[in-house]
Amino acid sequence: MNLKFWIMKNKILILIAILALSSCQNKDNSKNIVKTIVQDTLSKTLGGTADLSEVTSKEDKTVELIRKQLLVLLEKDIPTLTKDDRYFYYEAFDLNNDKKNEYFVSFSNPYFCGSGGCSGYILKNDGTVINRFTVTDFPIYVSTSATEKFYDLIFESGEKFHLLKMKAGKYPSNPSVQGVIKGDVPKESTKVLDIQGKKLEKYSF
Repeated sequence: MNLKFWIMKNKILILIAILALSSCQNKDNSKNIVKTIVQDTLSKTLGGTADLSEVTSKEDKTVELIRKQLLVLLEKDIPTLTKDDRYFYYEAFDLNNDKKNEYFVSFSNPYFCGSGGCSGYILKNDGTVINRFTVTDFPIYVSTSATEKFYDLIFESGEKFHLLKMKAGKYPSNPSVQGVIKGDVPKESTKVLDIQGKKLEKYSF
C-alpha cells in the first residue's frame, strides 16, 4: 500500500513538473509573440504602412495647413524657440457664414505669453492670415453681432472684456486698446480656444 502511494505521489510530482515547464514555455512564447507584434507595428509605422484609419483626415489636413503657415510666419523666431515652445492649439469657426471655417491659432508658453496675455493668429480657410493678435487671455468669444459680414469678437485682456470688430478685412491686433464691453459676456456668445476648459489637443510645428 505504501509502495503504491509512493509511486502515485511521484507520478503526481512528475506531472506537476511537466505542467510547470509547459507553462514557462508558453509564457516565453507569448512574450515572443507580443515582442514580434510590437516590432512589426513599429516598423510599419516608421515605414508609413501602419493602419492610421482612426486619424481624422480632415483634421489632419488642417493641422498640416496651420503647421506649414506657422513655419513661414515664425521663420525668424524658430532658431530661438525651444522644443517646448514649438506647439500650438487651434479651433475652427465659420466667422462669416460662408460654409468655410476660419482657424483660431494660439500658443501657451513663456515665449508667446507674458503678463498681459498670449499671442496668436486668425487664419482663413486656405491658411492665409486675417490677423495676428497679442496680449490675450483665453477663451475668446464669438458674439452674435457682425461687422463687414464677420462676427464681432470679445477678447479678454487686462481682466477686462474688449469688443473687436472687423475693419477693412482685419480685426484689431491689440485687444487691450479696444472698447470695453459693459457687464458680462453675452450668454449666447460662443467660446473658442477654451484651452483649460476643453483641454484642447496641442500640436507641434
